[in-house]
Amino acid sequence: MTSAGKLSLGCIADDYTGASDLANTLTRCGLRTVQTIGVPSADLALPEVDAVVVSLKSRSIEAGLAVSRSRDAEKWMRQRGARHVLFKICSTFDSTDAGNIGPVMDALRADSGDAIVLVTPAFPETGRTVYQGNLFVGSVPLNESPLKDHPLNPMHDSNLVRVLARQSQTKVSLVALADIARGPDAVRARLADLAGKGFGAAIADAVFDRDLETIGTVALDHRVSVGASGLGLGLARALVASGQVKSQAASATVEVAVGGPAACLAGSCSQATLQQIAKAEQAMPVLHLDPDRVIAGKDEARRALAWARERLAEGPVLIASSSTPEEVAALQSRHGRDAAGHAIEQAMADLAEGLVQSGVRRLVVAGGETSGAVVDRLGIPGFLVGAEIAAGVPVLRAVGFDGGGMLLALKSGNFGGPEFFSDALTLMR
Repeated sequence: MTSAGKLSLGCIADDYTGASDLANTLTRCGLRTVQTIGVPSADLALPEVDAVVVSLKSRSIEAGLAVSRSRDAEKWMRQRGARHVLFKICSTFDSTDAGNIGPVMDALRADSGDAIVLVTPAFPETGRTVYQGNLFVGSVPLNESPLKDHPLNPMHDSNLVRVLARQSQTKVSLVALADIARGPDAVRARLADLAGKGFGAAIADAVFDRDLETIGTVALDHRVSVGASGLGLGLARALVASGQVKSQAASATVEVAVGGPAACLAGSCSQATLQQIAKAEQAMPVLHLDPDRVIAGKDEARRALAWARERLAEGPVLIASSSTPEEVAALQSRHGRDAAGHAIEQAMADLAEGLVQSGVRRLVVAGGETSGAVVDRLGIPGFLVGAEIAAGVPVLRAVGFDGGGMLLALKSGNFGGPEFFSDALTLMR
């Protein structure tokens, strides 16, 4: 592992696909980056790096547990010299009024001693912008977009000052685009004024990458910030521009082929993933799980695994539990939201385990909760970050995996174009 004092940026991600997105962004900006699954053990051998992204599955769990796990991750990073820690959240600010963004932010702020925390989920490259504190998806406010209907964390208010204030113990205000456009000193002055008035957090507007660079420059004055991968871009560019980090190319070791059978698992119910599954049906065998049968027991997963094993020698296969929002709502009404979600996640984890036991060494997973369940089951402690498949989705090479060489792609539901599954398999040799 990198020696104490060398770790320039520590990042805590609240789900695994978001962690991959962030690690990909940092790598593109020239930071040598490793993504770990959970807080690493002391004996996990990692290469010399500039940034570590610790992946937690903490977005939708009980707030107190999310806080304790995030604090453990932050402590691990500080012990290894991290001067700044980014709490990485979803670019759609997925969080109920009970948390978990506010509670984790409050805890990290208290531990760091910062008077005020900059917060922005903006990532213009993926169509997420913030203006006057309101989060936009493309040209429409979040609460008018299809992304408002997340099955676990629906988002029906696009005003992030209100959203964060409902779940934080501190007062929340805004750093408006007019201040951002005037540069870092104007932002610093605005933050100082807000902190003097007792505000502990500020949503930062951002419409262009240059706005993220300004926010990143100012955030490095502090010990903690909160945001999506766009803020990671701003922080990374600021670190390179200031000379604190020397820009590096991604490690060539990530590109070494592993060969072997390939498979795809889709658990996301986003419109993007549903379209990607439909496109994949033109290129590979696709099996749609019966969600009621999944919830009823293990037989449906066993049937799917047998189906896959019959076809793996001929080429990639895709197994999907994805459904439309209406089908998901009906399923949750029949079985309960938590029970339905847990059963499907565990079925996908069972399938991943069985596929790897059957020789699969290239695995593509769509959906944040699904990716978390899969990686936890496989027991992979970390990844090196490789080529970008789509914006926010890199090829990942397993580090410290008992099963040997393995490549994965972990995709947030909304990411990637229609040909995503084929694009991923083309790069995962």
